[in-house]
Amino acid sequence: MELISSFTVGRDPIADLLGPWASEVIAVTILLRIFLSLLLGAVIGWERSNKRHSAGLRTFMLAFVTGTVAAIQDCCIYAASGKSGIFILSACVIIGAAIIAVHSMFYTSRNQIKGLTTAVGLWVSVLIGIALGLGFYTAALVSYAALLCILFWFPPLEIAFNNRSNHFDVHLELTSSVCLQDFVTVIRRLGLKIDEIEQNPAYVGSGLSVYTVSISVSSEILKKYKTHAEIIEALKSLDYVYHIEEI
Repeated sequence: MELISSFTVGRDPIADLLGPWASEVIAVTILLRIFLSLLLGAVIGWERSNKRHSAGLRTFMLAFVTGTVAAIQDCCIYAASGKSGIFILSACVIIGAAIIAVHSMFYTSRNQIKGLTTAVGLWVSVLIGIALGLGFYTAALVSYAALLCILFWFPPLEIAFNNRSNHFDVHLELTSSVCLQDFVTVIRRLGLKIDEIEQNPAYVGSGLSVYTVSISVSSEILKKYKTHAEIIEALKSLDYVYHIEEI
């Protein structure tokens, strides 16, 4: 209850450890908060750029520092006016970040949505930056640690869970459309079931027949012993399959 009450009255455990100055909006704390936001943004940005995402080092540093500066300005306006109210600049930054995040997502030629994780990461980065700007160091650092875990350590776990799923989608390129029936026949013999087949119009005129195929694993043996990668590797051996991969 002590921790909850300290947040309720606007105090922060880390700020209490640093001293009374850490909760005030003065030159030293403004520089500290901006420096922390740049540092935290640089680490996340490095992780995104290292994986060749469109939003990288500079983008995430800007997202963090924008949230921090907006919150600091709101604090200054609040202190100068002496009136309670909504923090307008912080609210505008959150809305702006959401709009930018939405526009950073796009569909690829393989009917995949790209940039979703980066978009949400940008939005969360702005929120963490605002928390830093308000002097909520504990909330900001705990949220940041959670964001790091999700981006750095959860992908292998997600892959492991996906491999145990009974449903997956593949991008399929056949040498000819007449081979589609043969592919469906092989799928059924392997103990798989096709839920949906959608032809990809982006490859019209390429000489290939390209499809997005939703597959379910119906065989109990496959469910128990085979991963998606092993099933796809077996399908690659078919002569008429030009290319196949999980999406």
